[in-house]
Amino acid sequence: MLTDIIKAYNEAVFETDKEAAFLIVDKALASGLTPEEVVFEVVIPAVEEMMSLITKDPDANLAQHFMTAQIASEVTEAMLAKFHHPPEVIGRVVIGTAAGDLHSLGKRIVIGCLKSLMVEVADLGVNVPAERFVDEAVGRNAQVIGISAMMVHTATGADGSLKVRRILRERGLEDRIKVVVGGAPYRFDGELYKTAGADAWAADGITAGRVIVDLIRQAKTP
Repeated sequence: MLTDIIKAYNEAVFETDKEAAFLIVDKALASGLTPEEVVFEVVIPAVEEMMSLITKDPDANLAQHFMTAQIASEVTEAMLAKFHHPPEVIGRVVIGTAAGDLHSLGKRIVIGCLKSLMVEVADLGVNVPAERFVDEAVGRNAQVIGISAMMVHTATGADGSLKVRRILRERGLEDRIKVVVGGAPYRFDGELYKTAGADAWAADGITAGRVIVDLIRQAKTP
């Protein structure tokens, strides 16, 4: 039964059919699966499968990326409300678009994936000053700062991730808080994230989930 549910859910997600995905989840609950099983045995494996597919095909459809993340996020949120015990959060992230940049689609994809992977996310919005990234990360005890930039000048500008890095260094927080970046400029130059002062980068919103989980594990808790 579980195998059939997983197969049907994956097909619905990959077809970006949210209504069908929720119908399958309802059927799974009615057949006896727990909300916890739906999340950990159906939803998360589907996200991981999409990560695997994108690794093989980096030009996969952006709309499919977004809907996969959105469906995963919404199903997870619905199931969390039904959990018998609150799930253990594996880490915390603050995420936003760099100062001077107003693009948000990639960020929204990342947030959807992170929620389904049991990562607590604070969305700081767009045009976020470097100081706010750091202050929010410290205030929320976050292990990772995620910075999105869709233009070269916001990716490498003095008010973006470079300034975040400088502030972390000045405050002695580089071991505790990691920086990940993403967006179009980084896809054109795989080494640009180093110039921008980041610890890592992600080529797309889906695989960013895996990159961020790895950074969470690297960060040293105070």
